[in-house]
Amino acid sequence: MNRLLQIFRIKDLRMKVFVVVGLLIAFRFLAAIPIPGVDADRLRNFFGSNQLLGFLNLFSGGGLSNLSVAMLGVGPYITATIVMQLLTIIFPKFKQMYYEEGARGQAKFNQYSRMLAVPFSMLQSYGFLSILASQGVIDKLPLFATLTNVLAITTGSMITLWLGELITEQKIGNGISLIILAGIVAGLPSQVALASASYTPGLLPTYLGFLVVGFLVIAGVVYLNEGERKIPIAYARRVRGNKLYGGASSYLPLKVNQAGMIPLIFAVSVLLFPQFIAQILSVVSVDYALRVNELVNSFLNNRLIYGIFYFSLVFIFTYFYTSITFNPDEVAKNLQRGGGFVPGIRPGDATSKFFSNVINRVTLFGALFLGLIAVLPIIVERITGIAVLTISGTALLIVVSVSLETMRQVNSQLTVREYEGF
Repeated sequence: MNRLLQIFRIKDLRMKVFVVVGLLIAFRFLAAIPIPGVDADRLRNFFGSNQLLGFLNLFSGGGLSNLSVAMLGVGPYITATIVMQLLTIIFPKFKQMYYEEGARGQAKFNQYSRMLAVPFSMLQSYGFLSILASQGVIDKLPLFATLTNVLAITTGSMITLWLGELITEQKIGNGISLIILAGIVAGLPSQVALASASYTPGLLPTYLGFLVVGFLVIAGVVYLNEGERKIPIAYARRVRGNKLYGGASSYLPLKVNQAGMIPLIFAVSVLLFPQFIAQILSVVSVDYALRVNELVNSFLNNRLIYGIFYFSLVFIFTYFYTSITFNPDEVAKNLQRGGGFVPGIRPGDATSKFFSNVINRVTLFGALFLGLIAVLPIIVERITGIAVLTISGTALLIVVSVSLETMRQVNSQLTVREYEGF
């Protein structure tokens, strides 16, 4: 509480907070502007029956559930960033840019991601409009009106990305993450009202159990985000001229959740892919498209098979993305160049193998927990039998992760100003 009051005592920090709040309010206004021809009742029913779209609504900051001009939110940019990171595996130039050129290379890498987000936004907006039109959620529009909506949605997505970057420049939180957090928080009152409306006194133990599970999940998410394996690192002593360098010791932190939210996004993209295929097939043959839609719907309605498949995808993609973001060979080489080594492990290939074994064991727990987070709504609904009482582990993961990161940045800002006082 004292740290919170201290933020408002410092003028420049207070202004930063007001700027961030103002930008988030501007995004919420943007997310409330709907595209024309939306049937509100069908929209609510469609989102209520489709968990995957509910997941994507989180990453749109709540704009997708309103079919607003910001319906895609920062989703296209997240997709573009994932694609760019995958390209580092294929093209050495991108790998060198991201890993070896430092801050300048990463700035250029992010610029390419922003440019790639524009065509992704256009493709995703057209795909969603086609799916929603086929379900009767929006009116079927002529080509010119469809292109106008695609342009409006793409513009809204780019404005959202711009607002996120303005928030990041204030250095009290990641703008993209805070926009997603704002959408989750904005949807809480309606969820609480819905749960209150369906409350019955006979189910009081169920509701209390739900609250206990909710607190346990929050504790687990905090543990997952903060959990890390510290690898001790020692540095050899070197004599240069009359000075002695090295001889210090440190550690290399390997996080349990090295992949973050990316495996969940990958898994949902795979689950949504058949629906997009059905939309493409509808241009060629309506019968084939209907058959694919029936197969997809029967798969999604079988909660057991769907849950097992979703869990498996998240588990696999956690290992896959961790292997992209953490390269044991590169870490071992950089450590050897700096004169560092793991005590008891020979530098070079032995160190690389050691890092590979450790990261595989650590990632196992992260992958299992992320998979559990993904299927948590299905488990809770199965146990309670009440669709309203579902804990979105993904939403909790986002809220806790963003809150912890924002707290770290605020504390660092306060610490810098305390040293400036001395």
